[in-house]
Amino acid sequence: MMAPVLADRTLVHVTRMAIRWGDMDAMGHVNNAVYFRYLEQARIEWFAQIDCIPAPENGTGAVIINAHCTFMRQLEFPGEIEVATYVGGFGRSSFETVQEIRRCDTPDELAAEGGAKIVWIDYAKAKSLAIPDDVRARLMRPAIATT
Repeated sequence: MMAPVLADRTLVHVTRMAIRWGDMDAMGHVNNAVYFRYLEQARIEWFAQIDCIPAPENGTGAVIINAHCTFMRQLEFPGEIEVATYVGGFGRSSFETVQEIRRCDTPDELAAEGGAKIVWIDYAKAKSLAIPDDVRARLMRPAIATT
């Protein structure tokens, strides 16, 4: 599946994380499944930052209905990566994320691009519902630049 092109996307979060020795597979590079963990970690950090952690006890929240990743360059230990998260493609109850993974020592080279389609739901009813206005505003808040 091709990654969605979000014409009106907003950079909402950037994080760095270490490539761990255990992230590699027998081929000597980061296992493909680990890229999804990197994307997930960045997404959950973003959700925590904007107070939108998915939690069924809250009654409503976000669930992923589709996730994707396109691998462009192998990642290897040791190293550090930066994951940039963009949001866009808003509907009544859903939105899209696009995430870019780059090694910090080669920031001009895209290692992978992935993301997810996320739907706001009523956990008890397992039904989608409109994203609340206050949540939508938090989801669309641009990342704060750091130096």
